Amino acid sequence: MADIIRVVLADDHVFVRDGIKSLLKNEPNIEVVGEAADGIETLEVVTNKQPDLLIVDIRMPFLTGIEVVEKLREQNQLVKIIILTMYESEEYVLKSIKAGADGYILKGSSKEEFLKALHTVLQGSKYYSGDISSILIKQLLCNDFNNDLKQSLNEEIIITKREKEILRLLLSGKGNKEIAETLSISKRTAEVHRFNLMKKLKVKNLMELSNKATEYSLVQIKTDTISQS
Repeated sequence: MADIIRVVLADDHVFVRDGIKSLLKNEPNIEVVGEAADGIETLEVVTNKQPDLLIVDIRMPFLTGIEVVEKLREQNQLVKIIILTMYESEEYVLKSIKAGADGYILKGSSKEEFLKALHTVLQGSKYYSGDISSILIKQLLCNDFNNDLKQSLNEEIIITKREKEILRLLLSGKGNKEIAETLSISKRTAEVHRFNLMKKLKVKNLMELSNKATEYSLVQIKTDTISQS
């Protein structure tokens, strides 16, 4: 028999906790072993119950969800932690990750995505909602850009056929969702291709991408409508 996965729910709204419990009740080998309505209570419940997973909101009385994550990591608690919130601001996302959260998903996510996030994190990986991925990609691009400048700008640029398709669509003014629909791929896959492409070309926004594409004649497309992004 598989081990039971022990979960603690932390949210100051009881109907949110009830909704998650209802969603998880038919999931095999998952048991909600504790609940908390504020940050201090969350720390106490996690310490007492020693769950495998904590699902915590950001906005709670006494301590925020991010502060809860920080304190648990300071205590070397190995519990996996998913931030479940309605807020998708860059500040909250980056602070949550820096604090040590294993996942960040939005309360408007589907049941399928919620369960996927839960199982992904429990298996030892990180999970972020699709809308959150763009924030992480932006941050990674900013961090990597200065390092990339140290490399030669004259080295040969090789991009794949798929990356050329992504590049052409980006320079046509299409966003990740439109690209995904055009190429029959997921939005997340489109975001990953965009990230890889921009990293490979050593650019950090669409204007630089347009200039680099023109410089190396990577695609034939009118780029006079591209604006700073």
